[in-house]
Amino acid sequence: MTTATDSVTGVTSAPADHLDALESEAIGIIREVIAECRRPVLLFSGGKDSVVILHLARKAFWPAPLPFPLLHVDTGHNFPEVLAYRDATVAAAGARLLVARVQDYIDDGRLRERPDGTRNPLQTRPLLDTIRAEGFDGVIGGARRDEERSRAKERIVSLRDEFGQWDPRNQRPELWRLLNLRHSPGEHLRVFPLSDWTELDVWRYIEREDIVLPSLYYAHRREVFSRDGMWLAVTPVTQPQEGETITTRTVRYRTVGDMSCTGAVDSTAANNHEIAVEVAASTLTERGATRADDRLSESAMEDRKREGYF
Repeated sequence: MTTATDSVTGVTSAPADHLDALESEAIGIIREVIAECRRPVLLFSGGKDSVVILHLARKAFWPAPLPFPLLHVDTGHNFPEVLAYRDATVAAAGARLLVARVQDYIDDGRLRERPDGTRNPLQTRPLLDTIRAEGFDGVIGGARRDEERSRAKERIVSLRDEFGQWDPRNQRPELWRLLNLRHSPGEHLRVFPLSDWTELDVWRYIEREDIVLPSLYYAHRREVFSRDGMWLAVTPVTQPQEGETITTRTVRYRTVGDMSCTGAVDSTAANNHEIAVEVAASTLTERGATRADDRLSESAMEDRKREGYF
């Protein structure tokens, strides 16, 4: 518990919990989006950060229903457990889910499979096409600054131009937490209410709120093989190559993206509290430890974000 003293009045406020402060800020940001944007949408994949955002959004407008739909860009290589969780969670929330499928774009020739097999970079065009077709002008996402260097550059409110692109040199100041959600026709905003959260904050909040996540996040036995320092699961889209040996290990996932580029970590953490303790001791971010697509180049994520990626 901490206290805050106003620098002008000298008045000391009542104790405030760190998670309460983060929650209050995030809920305020979500409400501001609804107040300022004509047609907002919330990105929801079933991953832990989007689950927390959905939880916060339901708190923000309870007992009213969510005032916006949810959107998932499905690579076609998502873990089945996560898709099942996604659908069950959306149904429980009484929300409307839009799904933009990368596979549809591959089938009709608008996109081609990459030589490395990963589909994460292919999500950008379906995302931008859906935003344009639906007229979304405020897109709420679960990105956090501690995840990756280019995300650390981004503001809570990120303006995207008429092509959906991001210019890291043209960002708006957010002094005193004043958010500028103005945008011209054709432009849209990406809004990140969890910007100031860390991975540990997310897990402590999940533990406090007793939020159940997809089973992949918790320790389980799985057939895996080692590649580039990561444990990749044996799946229809990830098969061992010559010299890579399949083994059965107790693992869990710190992030649950595309199967082709998301690795597991050795872990016996089987519940939210144990995971929070484990994350507190970790020296690597979840993306640095488990996402092969971020290792394509030093600027892999920033290059994708400039083009319109999450």
